[in-house]
Amino acid sequence: MLIEDRMTKDVITVSPDTTVPDALNLMEEKDVRHLPVVDKGRLSGIVSMLDLVRATPSPATSLSIWELNYLLAKLPVQDVMTKDVISVRPDTPIDDAALLMRTNKIGGLPVVKEEQVVGIVTETDIFSAVLEMFGVTRGGLRLTLELPDQHGALVKAAEMFRNFGVNVVSLTVLPSDAEKNVGQSVWRLQGCENVDELLDFLKEKSYRVIHYSENDVCEQ
Repeated sequence: MLIEDRMTKDVITVSPDTTVPDALNLMEEKDVRHLPVVDKGRLSGIVSMLDLVRATPSPATSLSIWELNYLLAKLPVQDVMTKDVISVRPDTPIDDAALLMRTNKIGGLPVVKEEQVVGIVTETDIFSAVLEMFGVTRGGLRLTLELPDQHGALVKAAEMFRNFGVNVVSLTVLPSDAEKNVGQSVWRLQGCENVDELLDFLKEKSYRVIHYSENDVCEQ
């Protein structure tokens, strides 16, 4: 899955001279928490809700309320925005974007193509994409299976599920235990008519089921 599949394309932007109050009002009106800052068609920064909140004067200041309001009303976002912007391309894999966000502790990434802002992707978009890739939104039986850490183990297990007559919606492989030479695989399956029969079948094939949960799984 690529960024272009999950990004918000109708991206809301502001100019560097947009004031902090105007940017805050825009965020509230559009229900967004990140605004790319665009200058003459090019990305020059990004401002978050947290940036804007931090820009508001402290109550401990000696300035009067009138002075505070005056200063805040004149403060442009270019004075509080992040200028070294981390961005991605539309063809960036969604997992690469997730790693960028976690590594840099940021909640949003502008999407740039040919120096133009064409979208934005946020933590919510990434989270939704992960749920979709895991098949969570499609329902089914979630089954964690122990597999030997050896060549062909996944293929063999997939063929076994096919022979049993269930459909593999998604598969996630977890890190292997080097000492035990086994790994865990998380399968989401559909088309199961009887979970107990499947569990007995796996036991007969010498597979260890670590965990399973039914979420609108079986058409009984």
